[in-house]
Amino acid sequence: MSEPTMLRIRDLHAWYGESHVLQGIDIDVKAGECVTLLGRNGAGRTSTLRAILGLVGKRTGSIQVAGKETIVMPTHRIAQLGLGYCPEERGIYASLTAEENLLLLPKVGEGGMSLDQIYGMFPNLKERASSPGTRLSGGEQQMLAMARILRTGAKLLLLDEITEGLAPVIVQKLSQVIRELKARGFTLVLVEQNFRFAKHLADRHYVIEHGRVVEVIASSEVAAKQDRLDALLGI
Repeated sequence: MSEPTMLRIRDLHAWYGESHVLQGIDIDVKAGECVTLLGRNGAGRTSTLRAILGLVGKRTGSIQVAGKETIVMPTHRIAQLGLGYCPEERGIYASLTAEENLLLLPKVGEGGMSLDQIYGMFPNLKERASSPGTRLSGGEQQMLAMARILRTGAKLLLLDEITEGLAPVIVQKLSQVIRELKARGFTLVLVEQNFRFAKHLADRHYVIEHGRVVEVIASSEVAAKQDRLDALLGI
């Protein structure tokens, strides 16, 4: 029996003011899958994540989360369906400790991970629990931003450029974390510039160009389509 569809997007258009940033996006993600949104800067990848949450000026089309149509819902109602968003800027509260940051967000679903489970997954955060947010390294801040949404009970995770600017050892750690989250049944949508990181994690890659999906490549097709990918991504 195939897994139910966790996220189904059809003919999604989105605007910031007069700027028409998404021009008919179609994406399907089944429960427990990891997909990436690939593309050059300005292609519409981050705007797709923001549109899923209603964080754009206007959107039309259809976005179903676990079978529920969300296109007219306000952002807080969409989040309550079990979505967690890790934005590129991370949003760590500087005046709070790492642990206070972790405890901050409200629950949006059943069975959010406990602090012990999170510290098991991110041992660095346990060591830094009482450090102010500003004292954490870039890698620790990224781990904290991801760990924080795991506390909420969200099962559909939207992760924006989580490896950007991080040392290879931290990128490797985040790769392990994503594998573990997949094994635990989380559904993940990654916006990622680092294709080497994303290549082995995702079930499918959606290549976005000028606000449209121009190619969908299954993980099994990556080797055969590498030249096409390189051309699309300008590698």
